[in-house]
Amino acid sequence: MAYQTYSGHGRPQPGDERPRPLTRIRAGFGLRGPRREQHVLNPEELAALSVPVGDDGVVIGEDPQRQTAVLGLFRPTSYDVVLVGGVWTAQVVALRAAATGARVAVETARPQLWAPLAQAAGGGQPCVTVHQIGRLGAQGASVSAPVLVVRDLGPRPPRSRLSATPWQSTLTLLPFLGPNAARVLNAADLVGVQRVAPQEAELIGRVLSLGGQDVAALPTLGDDITLWATRIRRQYVRTEPGASEHQLLGPARRVD
Repeated sequence: MAYQTYSGHGRPQPGDERPRPLTRIRAGFGLRGPRREQHVLNPEELAALSVPVGDDGVVIGEDPQRQTAVLGLFRPTSYDVVLVGGVWTAQVVALRAAATGARVAVETARPQLWAPLAQAAGGGQPCVTVHQIGRLGAQGASVSAPVLVVRDLGPRPPRSRLSATPWQSTLTLLPFLGPNAARVLNAADLVGVQRVAPQEAELIGRVLSLGGQDVAALPTLGDDITLWATRIRRQYVRTEPGASEHQLLGPARRVD
């Protein structure tokens, strides 16, 4: 059987046995639409497209240059944070973690301090839960449901019974340094330090390899200032509450 195809110009000619070329359609995209000029920028014009994108995570305040300071809490591995400071700062971090969509589980010997926060957070959804000591079970953290575990258990926190899991971070709050403080600090991936006594500053300085200027500054920090540090990096952060945080928690304070 002969094919009817176009042979150059005009109508198809009978007897032309060359196969008719098939129109190529991109599966799932439909037919091509009208053409438009491409959007092209010169290298000099790229600066106009600058977008304030930094590390993702929980906004914890501003650094000394008044740039946003972000704490990357949730990772594909477990992450341990120790805060030597007041419950106010720990509660701000918990509230802001919940605001990102994470669940917050608080294991505490002071449930009266955390119950109002749990009731106010999440608009009635149980995004913040409060647990007695030793009653916190597995949280089932995942990439779509990260979890922050807050351990407010005094200056000598017992070892956690929870297994380390991906997308689950632990914030251990120390109101001051206890006898096992060196062990707790050494095991942390990140340490936050608010105002401490000079003797505590010396111990923290040795564990974190802080310079003399930082060690001298720790006993003089304001209630809203925290030094966040790892072995190789450190940053002072000022945490200012938003209107709703101020209404719920009050102004920044170091001593509870």
